[in-house]
Order: sequence, then C-alpha cells, then structure tokens
Amino acid sequence: MPAYSFCCVVCGQFEFVRPMAASGSDVWCPQCGGPGRRVYGAPALRALDAGVRRALEVGERSADSPQVVSSVPSAGRRRGSVGRYTTDPRHARLPRP
Repeated sequence: MPAYSFCCVVCGQFEFVRPMAASGSDVWCPQCGGPGRRVYGAPALRALDAGVRRALEVGERSADSPQVVSSVPSAGRRRGSVGRYTTDPRHARLPRP
C-alpha cells in the first residue's frame, strides 16, 4: 500500500499508509485529531531499476546544460557485420532485410 503525506495546521506533516481506493477520503491527524490536508510531492523513484533511474538522472542533468558533441557517436559495431544474438536455429531461417 502506498504512503500518502498529509499536513496538519497544528502539528505539521505526517504520513498515512492506506489503499489507493481510499486516497481521497478525509484523514485526521494522529496527534491532535485535526483535519489533514494532502500534500503532493515527488514520486519515490528509488524502487526503479538501476538502468532506468540512471537514464532519468542523465536526462534531468542534461535539461539545463546538454552535452555538445562534435561528431556522430559510433554504433559499436561496423555496418554490414553480422552478429549472433541468438542460438535458436529457427531464427536463421527468418527473412533478412
């Protein structure tokens, strides 16, 4: 279940764990019993795959100051060279472009 952040006028910010279906219902402060207003924040990205998180961070960094390149980067292998990506013999019978 997700944890939602709320803010009480008297006590300040607190978190509540509840089902997504109940995210819009009223919440009362656990300390003083006053009404809590939902606070929206950034999503928790720590649960993402490391590669996805790294790509998001690179995109975020390059938003303000993108890297300038002087040439087209290499593709890693030469055009026309055939690499084996699979060992399944049925793939060898597939039509090639």
